[in-house]
Amino acid sequence: MKDRKLIAEATRLAELYCVTKGSRFRLKDFDPGDTNGVKSKKHAEKLLEQSSAMASQMQEKLYAQDRLALLLIFQGMDAAGKDGAIKHVMTGVNPQGCDVHAFKAPSHEELDHDFLWRCHKVMPERGKIGIFNRSYYEEVLIVRVHPMLLKNERLPEGLVTKHIWNERYEDINEFERYLTRNGTMIRKFFFHISKEEQKKRFLERLADSKKNWKFSMDDIKERGFWKDYKEAYEEMIQNTATKHAPWYVVPADNKWFTRLIVASAIVEALCELDLAFPDVDKAKKKELDAIRDSLLKEKD
Repeated sequence: MKDRKLIAEATRLAELYCVTKGSRFRLKDFDPGDTNGVKSKKHAEKLLEQSSAMASQMQEKLYAQDRLALLLIFQGMDAAGKDGAIKHVMTGVNPQGCDVHAFKAPSHEELDHDFLWRCHKVMPERGKIGIFNRSYYEEVLIVRVHPMLLKNERLPEGLVTKHIWNERYEDINEFERYLTRNGTMIRKFFFHISKEEQKKRFLERLADSKKNWKFSMDDIKERGFWKDYKEAYEEMIQNTATKHAPWYVVPADNKWFTRLIVASAIVEALCELDLAFPDVDKAKKKELDAIRDSLLKEKD
């Protein structure tokens, strides 16, 4: 009964920020400071703890079943809280069944392949949860805001046209449909932070010596392209939000609420998979009975 109530609340929270029809999406309709009436930070943290525990239980079944996989993609501006969300939401999940990949600037080898290659080769195995901190979506975000980066990819000149971004949206949609048809569920999260909150977090990082390592001048340079990034994110979601691979536009100005929405969406997704520990066949049961008899006959 308690689990059903939690699942219902998780589903309700997650659905509010879920985008499955991109053509209707407008970023201005989503408030980065929204908390949707959640009573307090303390209340949200309690719900997060419960949701994380439930996700951990379902992850065990996912791993044991070894049929399906769950891919979680995290995108957002610098300081939006992606790292913290991964850390807090996935607390308690068995590391053996979860892989995290953070994608930085592509290497020479990665640039010598198609733009999906470096992510495709580390897709989660059946039975696992895969987490991408940034992803192939950088190719329609940072590369779009800074199109000169396309030169590093050494594409044939005839392929770099005004249609390249629409072509990449099309490639991404087909790729995600392919993954879905092969048993990988996809959930994508855009951490929607306000410019004012990002500034506040940057200043906090500068004031805290333990967080100085997170900061670089590049962060400030990219902040100068705020409007361009917002337009790129909006168009990205408009073109790649689908029923089988939806985007969650998560309010990111309050970290405690951000983490709750992410956890809620993960619980909702795992519930959709109808997970259960696999039944053993007659031969396996016979083997287990023999093992039990052998153990019981042992002399101390």
